[in-house]
Amino acid sequence: MSRVVRTEPLRGEPPVRLPGDPFSVVVLLRGEAARGPILVDTGGPWARERLLEALAGQGVAPVDVTLVVGTHGHSDHIGNLGLFPRAALLVSHDFCLPGGCFLPHGLGEERPLRLGPGLEVWATPGHGGQRDVSVVVAGTALGTVAVVGDVFERDGDEGFWQALSEDPVAQERSRKRVLGTADVVVPGHGAPFLVVREAWNPEAEGPEARDEEPQETPDACEGGPPAPAPSLGTEV
Repeated sequence: MSRVVRTEPLRGEPPVRLPGDPFSVVVLLRGEAARGPILVDTGGPWARERLLEALAGQGVAPVDVTLVVGTHGHSDHIGNLGLFPRAALLVSHDFCLPGGCFLPHGLGEERPLRLGPGLEVWATPGHGGQRDVSVVVAGTALGTVAVVGDVFERDGDEGFWQALSEDPVAQERSRKRVLGTADVVVPGHGAPFLVVREAWNPEAEGPEARDEEPQETPDACEGGPPAPAPSLGTEV
């Protein structure tokens, strides 16, 4: 007996709050993307005011943020780091404490960086090369949430994510790892989506079921890259 994994949209308009213990996740804006508030991806400089408004809507000022994680080094994901002068910065695999002191950590695909109970940073290489990371939060109301940058562009991105990847082989490995663990995925350029795992019994369903793949609902972007859009933050 094996399982078929499919995805489906997570209903609700931003901000989407997923309460948990001890950490909760708040998706501030439609995914275009320690102690105290942690921000995952800041968007580009063109999204500055939208990001500040979204944070203010959660009662968070830039000086309150204690850690900013940049999932990878592309400008649409780390273009507002300067807004958070008191935060430690984890950009890709580079961990810098306030004041400029670099912190060694040993992060790797087989060694997540544990920030707290149920809160980890995973090495998820592929899209931007070998140093992409994702933030994984366990224990929310919907289970484990993975904030993955551009490991997933959006739900239903099969057919074009490979063209945007520096290492498609590594990214495919990262995608499978995320889908094998997460219950909710927050992608880099789309709305959060659910991961649904269903039991699959090939003997019961017949041999033709072996070649069937879950079908995604086509949309305007199907078959090609999504329209450019800012990648904005997710508060943990």
